[in-house]
Amino acid sequence: MLRTLRAAVLVAAAAVPAFAQGLEVPAPSSKARVEQRVGVTDFSVDYSSPAARGRKIFGGLLPYDKLWRTGANACTKLAASRDFTFGGKPVPKGTYSVFSIPGASGWTVILNKNVEIAGTDGYDAKDDVARVEVKPETIPPRERMTFLFSDSTDEATRLDLEWETTRVSVPITVETGAFVRASIDTAVADAWRPLYQAGRYLIENNGDVDTAIKYLDTSIGIQSNWSNNWWRAQGLAKKGRTADAIAAGERALELGKGNTTFENVFKADVQKTIDGWKKGKA
Repeated sequence: MLRTLRAAVLVAAAAVPAFAQGLEVPAPSSKARVEQRVGVTDFSVDYSSPAARGRKIFGGLLPYDKLWRTGANACTKLAASRDFTFGGKPVPKGTYSVFSIPGASGWTVILNKNVEIAGTDGYDAKDDVARVEVKPETIPPRERMTFLFSDSTDEATRLDLEWETTRVSVPITVETGAFVRASIDTAVADAWRPLYQAGRYLIENNGDVDTAIKYLDTSIGIQSNWSNNWWRAQGLAKKGRTADAIAAGERALELGKGNTTFENVFKADVQKTIDGWKKGKA
């Protein structure tokens, strides 16, 4: 009987860890994330959100004028997909830890390059990329610490931190117009490529050669290079326009000068094909 009872106790004890592994309870500081697109720039904040639970937070649980990790658990992270300004301070795109120094009448909000810090231990001011002075505002009570993006436009937003009865807000701006202009310039400069690819595909796969030549002519009009000229030459050869094909091929040879890939990989075959056209013409 004693042996049976002991075995039952051991079985029950062994089952406890398996049960505990499947148990989920609310975390004291829950994970949170907020995102905002500003024009063409993506911002996000990942943080852990502690609760007030009836405690006095600022000037109590969090003493004034002392460095705070601005959240709980792992460091709070602000990420931006493009360069931006944080409180008027220029910041390169990337991910940064967020620290702050709460004060009774003013806060310092800090972006720091070290995103591996769990608390304030290991914080080093030399890794700061921006330090911003802001004035706190009084708001209706908020139980959990919360980050918000507010007043967002195509060029700006505000990163707000709210907890207890306090809000601090840092303005963020982005050069959306400059980013878009640069994107347009890149797209226009590269517009030759899909037309070239379409023309080449039709020629390689026995498609409509006249359409292929039109695509390649348009591609060349945007940016003339050895590749679109060479495939135009091959299209012309398929149409029996040998003299035009030779001229386009020789143009490709000229444009390929100085291009390492062309000279090492393609030049010999291009020259051989042109020589063949010339012999056929003769």
